Amino acid sequence: MPPDPQFHDRPDTLPPEPGAYVLLIALDRELTLCLPGKPERVLAPGRYLYCGSARGPGGLRARVGRHFRRDKPERWHIDRLTAAGRMLGVWIVPGGDECALVAALSGLPVPVPGFGSSDCRRCSSHLLAWPKGASIPFQSRKLEALRGVRSRN
Repeated sequence: MPPDPQFHDRPDTLPPEPGAYVLLIALDRELTLCLPGKPERVLAPGRYLYCGSARGPGGLRARVGRHFRRDKPERWHIDRLTAAGRMLGVWIVPGGDECALVAALSGLPVPVPGFGSSDCRRCSSHLLAWPKGASIPFQSRKLEALRGVRSRN
């Protein structure tokens, strides 16, 4: 298990240092994904976790802040999901590794093999489904209210 991930619901509270993160995204309706070189997949409404890393300028604050923005060009697989879904929060591990986070969450279903992991040889996917009632190893008390997907409108 990676070192104690910290939960945030606003990217402006994140440090500008490198690290790894797990996005918590809610989909209110089906999303058809057409990823280059992969068969078309349909994601059902529900909660999804995406594990990523932030190693560039601005670190976690810059990378996660980009994921929280709606007005961005599609650059990565996750951009399709963040544009269609609602960002509910993020767990961060300064200095952490995204593959260690995927390993810690390995008991969760993989909805799209290869999603976000096209440059990774260790993980089958960096996107995981978080079904209602399923626990995750770093679930915080603050998230108990998110057991069912709620609106942030």
